[in-house]
Parts: sequence; C-alpha cells; structure tokens
Amino acid sequence: MPPLRLESPVQYLKGVGQRRAELLAHLGIRTARDLLFHIPFRYLDATTVTPIARARGAATGEDVTVVGRVISTAVIPTRRGLRVFQCVLKDESGMIECGWPGRPFLERTITKGTLLLATGPIRHFHGKQLQPREWIVLGGEDEEAPARGLVLPVYPVTEGLTVRQMRALLEQHLGALLPLVEEGLPAAWRQAAGLVPLPEALGVVHRPARIEEAEQGRRRLAFEELMLLQLVLARARWLAKRSRAGIRFEVKKDLTTKLREHLPFELTNAQKRCLKEIVGDQTSAVRMHRLLQGDVGSGKTVVALFAMLLAVENGYQAAMMAPTEILAEQHAATLQRLLAPLGMVPELLIGRLSAGEKAAIRDRLASGASLLVVGTHALIQEEVGFRRLGLVVIDEQHRFGVAQRALLAQKNAEEGPDVLLLSATPIPRTLALAVYGDLDVSRLDELPPGRGRIRTAIREERSRPKVYDFIRSEIAAGRQAYVVYPVIDETEKLDLKAATKMAELLAKEVFPEFRVGLVHGRLAADERDRVMRRFRANEMQVLVATTVIEVGIDVPNATVMVIEHPERFGLAQLHQLRGRIGRGVAESQCILMPGAGSRERLDRFADTLDGFKIAELDLAERGHGELVGAKQAGPVELRYADFARDGELLALAHRLARETITADPTLSAKGLRPVVVEIGRRFERGLELFRAIPG
Repeated sequence: MPPLRLESPVQYLKGVGQRRAELLAHLGIRTARDLLFHIPFRYLDATTVTPIARARGAATGEDVTVVGRVISTAVIPTRRGLRVFQCVLKDESGMIECGWPGRPFLERTITKGTLLLATGPIRHFHGKQLQPREWIVLGGEDEEAPARGLVLPVYPVTEGLTVRQMRALLEQHLGALLPLVEEGLPAAWRQAAGLVPLPEALGVVHRPARIEEAEQGRRRLAFEELMLLQLVLARARWLAKRSRAGIRFEVKKDLTTKLREHLPFELTNAQKRCLKEIVGDQTSAVRMHRLLQGDVGSGKTVVALFAMLLAVENGYQAAMMAPTEILAEQHAATLQRLLAPLGMVPELLIGRLSAGEKAAIRDRLASGASLLVVGTHALIQEEVGFRRLGLVVIDEQHRFGVAQRALLAQKNAEEGPDVLLLSATPIPRTLALAVYGDLDVSRLDELPPGRGRIRTAIREERSRPKVYDFIRSEIAAGRQAYVVYPVIDETEKLDLKAATKMAELLAKEVFPEFRVGLVHGRLAADERDRVMRRFRANEMQVLVATTVIEVGIDVPNATVMVIEHPERFGLAQLHQLRGRIGRGVAESQCILMPGAGSRERLDRFADTLDGFKIAELDLAERGHGELVGAKQAGPVELRYADFARDGELLALAHRLARETITADPTLSAKGLRPVVVEIGRRFERGLELFRAIPG
C-alpha cells in the first residue's frame, strides 16, 4: 500500500471504504486533506464532571456530565413498543441510571465494566435518570477515570453518517495526518495576528482540552482563509489599476467650479470627503478602481457628476451605465437639470430609441462631439465607440456581471479609463473588505438636508382600516402610496398575502376611487418600466409591488409605503424598500404590517434610518453567506471565518495583503511559494491572477 499522503483518496483510509467514501463526498471530503480540514461547527463542553451523587439531585431538565463505570445493562420494552437501552453508572459518590430511548443496539457497545462519559439532561422515566445527548467510551475495566471531562466536537454530517462516526474517524486518523501538515503562511503574518502554527491549530480544533483552545485553532484557519481571499482581491485590484496606464487628470477648476457655484444646495461633508478621494485617484497616474457606497438619497449622482466633469475638463469623455432604461432616464434627467446652467446636455443611449437616433448618438460619441453619455447595456454593444473615453461610472454595479463592467472600461483601447462604481446597498465595513477588497471604497454616510423625514410604524391587523384611511387621506392631498408584498401569487404552503390577488382586492374593494397598479418580477422588463413610468407621472395613485422596486426610480410624490409580512424580509432589504419614499420634501410614512412572530427585530429596524447601522444588524442576524453570495465576482465561500467576530482579523489580512501585493505583485518571493500553491488549490482562477505580466 502506498504511503499515506494528504492527497491520498479518503476511501483508502482505514475504516472508510467505498460506501462511506461516497457519503463523505457529499460533504466535499475526497482526500485525507479534506477530512483533516473538515472541522467541527460547534462543541459540547463536557469538561466539568459532576459527581454522580450530586447529579442525582439535579433539577429535571438540567444538563450534567458524569463519568462512571457501567455495573449493569438492560433493554427495557415500553407499552408503545419502544425499546430503551439502560445502564447503571457508578463512581465513588454513588450510582445513576442512564437511558437511551429507541437505541437497544447500544448493548453491543456499552457493556458491563465499560468506563463511560455521558452528558445530557436529567429526566423522569420510572424515576430520575440521565438521558445522554452525547457519550464517549473512555475505556475498559482497567482504564482509570480522568480527572476532568472532555470537549466533544460536533461535525457537519450527511444522511447515513452520524456525528459519532465522523468523530471516531477523525480520532482514528488524526495522529497520522497531523505530522504531514506543513505551515504555509510566513511567520511574520502569524505573529502579527498572534496565531499558532497550522499543525497545532488543526490539533486543537479536532481535539481541544478546552473550548478556548478550539477557538484559537479556528482563528488560525479563519485568518489563512481571509488572507488568501484578500491576496486574490488585492492582486485583482493591482491588475485593474496597473495593467494599463492610467490617465493623470489635472484639476482645472473650470466646469467643476461652475457646477459647484450653480448647485441649488451645499455638498455634505461626506460628499466633500468622497469627492476628495475620487479626485485623488483621478489625478494620479494609476487607474481609479473605486466604489462609491451610500444610502438611497445620499447624493452619489452629484459626486459622480463632478468626477465626470473633471474628465471632460481634460478633453476626455465620460459615460454612466445604469441597469434599466427607466433608471438611465432618471439619471439623464438629473444630470440635465444640474448641467443646465453650464449649457451642457448629456446624451441618453437606451434600447428603445429608434435605429436612426441610436446611430446619430454613436456618431457623436465616436467623433467626440458628445462628451457625456448615460445609457444601459446599449453602451457596451460592439458598435458603440468613443473618441477618448476617460471615465466610466457604473450605477448599481452589482446588477452587472464583471465581464459587462470590463467591456465598457475597454472602450478606450489606448488608455485605461478610470472606473467609478456606485452602490445604494450599504454593507458593513468588515464585509466591504471581503466583498469589495479589489476596490478602493468611499462611503457616503450622511444624508443631505431637505429630504423628507421618514417615520416607521408597526401596526397590528386590527389597525388595517385605519391604515387604509390614512392612505386615502394622503392621496386626497395629492400624494401616492406603495403597498409591498413578499410573494407574487398565493400558495398552499405559505399563508401569506400575495401581490396579484391583493392588487385586485385593493382596486375593487378598498380603493375603487383610485387607480391601482401592479408590478412584480415576472412582468417583462418593458411592461415593468411602463407601469413605473405611469406611477411616476401620477397616473396611478397606489402601486402594489414585490421587491422588484427595491432598486428603482425616484417618485418624490410617493409618501406612504405599507409593507405586508415584513418578517419575511431581511432588515437591509426592508431598508432598501423604505428608501423608495421620502424622496421629496414632504414627511413620509413606512407602515409595517407583520404576521405572527416576534416584533423585536422590526422594532430595531423602525428605530433607525441609518443604512450602515441596519446593515450591521442584518449581518448579525443573517450571517454573511447570503451577502457574500450576492457579489457575482465573489471568489470563494468562507468555511472558517465569521465576519461577526473576525472583523479585526479581516482588517489585518486586508492591510497585509495590499502591502504584500504592492511589494511583490506576483508573490514570487521564495517564502510565498506555498501561499501561491494554496491559492491555486482554493480558487478556481487563482493561479491565473498571479502569472507575471510581460514587461
């Protein structure tokens, strides 16, 4: 038999075989390495052993851990046909009965004379007994009882494979596998994070003496995971900024100064700070690759316009791409209004224009006659060319694939245009480092004055007539309202109000005097746009919708939003929906109509309008998985790291990765070779990123 290696197929390990190997494959375990890195997701702390006499006096339901010698066993039938395995444990202080309902087969494992550790609650079953949730056979008749208990690892398993079997498999092979593990991270990185070497970390993760040891091991694995992720993102950032020469713009204070003088409002401090960061990028020789992140209504568009005008001042063109035609139209209208005092009119290139109109715009862009353009995917079509594209602005960037974003940035073949991405979805700082680690991030964390205040209220079902009366009063005052539902159609499985049926009911029975519209994700894109245009024009007073309006157009006249079954939405999603109102100067009302369940999370949501604070609450509530998965370029699913508790590790990894890539862009130093190998193992296109660029 060949010598054991970490890359050995798991089926050749003793105690595995083909059938169990197939089960392990469902967990992603195909090699000995995979088995070793399959770590527990929680632990049972059975380190405190209770003397049996004291355990017998514990209250019903109380958890205890005992260690004793089995002095008798039996299988007891019950009147319901259930067979219960029972044994009596004895230590120096006394005896206690243990029972396992429905597990008569344990009589083959737990025999008289066995030294047993058992942990679980005290129950009443023909008297007081311990019903073990976990148990470990510590040895036979000659084994001495340990002075303290154990920490029992609980592993992720699959159908046909129990936690006990997985625990036994790891225990059986840990001694042989750990000596094969080599440390791959430079000592300086580990020292900066205060972490133990990898072999030691894996040892204490699988076989900890205390819970604290297991956490030390997990942190070591989490740091490596975060560090490799940050190296990949830092390398991607380096390539985006330096693979082609950037454009060094000069601050000429011509158009930008005129815009500032004619703005009908003062820029917020956050806008000024972000603009300074963006201009710093634009005036450097390195390409800008920056994300401008801010809440709905925080003023991202005007900041982007300043950046666009700086490019125009320097003889370049600037393009803004939006994910939908109606959003592109909205941006074009906003820019046109702000640019009117400067005598400039932006182009609008969208799919529904006639062939002649599109051709004329393409000619003006190619000749350089048009300096500013707003558009949709139409901008990245092959026939669209620019004379001298200097800045690309992409709104709601998460709605475009990485390849789509790159296509627009490649419209200048000679120079690399700066790229500014916009996002109205606030995410926590720690998550931003992981999801957007390939970008420089600016945060607009301040709302401009003059926006209508949004009040959020939670109302019970009995208040529904009053809610409808309030909507009537707002519409009578010339306002409009949204009513949002979590599902499009009713289903038998979910007892939820649905958009299609409720739209009909609201139109016929509740608001027959008003025009009620319906928009949802199954409508064709052009039909959705048509409905939204009619709502914006106040041709509809009530718009029934699903989350399709989460990222949408401004309707300053809409002052009411009713969200049905808000418990079905994440907090960040509720915040995005709420951002559809409060767009004008009038006070707006967001009314939550929950079904059954706790109101605590909704109370937290109602108490703040800060999108970044809500994002932190959302992260704590839901974890990072769904949020990370939302990024189309998200390189890897994290197995060991937890953003809720590993923020400091992530920040350190982010800093070290950027410093490392700046000093050694291809990680060619001898000591970093194991790091490159591990990147290739974990990331599908990891090695491609670290190939040296000729010249």
